[in-house]
Order: sequence, then structure tokens, then C-alpha cells
Amino acid sequence: MQCELCQREMERLTVHHLIPRQAVKRKKAEPGPTIDICSACHRQIHSLYSNNELAKYLNTLEKLRNEPKMQKFLAWIEKQKPNKRIRVR
Repeated sequence: MQCELCQREMERLTVHHLIPRQAVKRKKAEPGPTIDICSACHRQIHSLYSNNELAKYLNTLEKLRNEPKMQKFLAWIEKQKPNKRIRVR
């Protein structure tokens, strides 16, 4: 399986809601689109951005990929081995 963000081949992926569930629960709306990403990318997204920022500005795969902080992370992580445990700060 390939992470949709970093493109690495991974054994397991996590589901990332492009519009955080918290934002749609209040409105009782459908959960919206998701992407399958590795846990390192998932943790990095949530460490860099608030749910509000994700819902308003980074609600597509392309917007996430093109965000400067994520581009820096993706350039680094693409070189890492899939089984390496990645710390997120």
C-alpha cells in the first residue's frame, strides 16, 4: 500500500479525513472525503495544523502536498525507510 502523501510503500496506512470529523459532527454533515496515509504523515499533519486550519485551507490532497511546511517534511520523509519509526515534533 502506498501513502498518498509521501508515496512510500507501507504495510499499514491510516485514514485521514480531509475535513476533520469534529468540524462536520457539529453540523451533522457527512464525514467527507478521506485519504490513506502513513502514520508519520498523519501525525505530522496534526502536529503542524489545527483542525480549523485543516477544514478551511488544507482540505484536499493537493493543498496538503503544496503547503510549504508539509513540502519540507515530505522531501525528508520520502528518503526514510518505511519501517523506520518517525518522531514528530
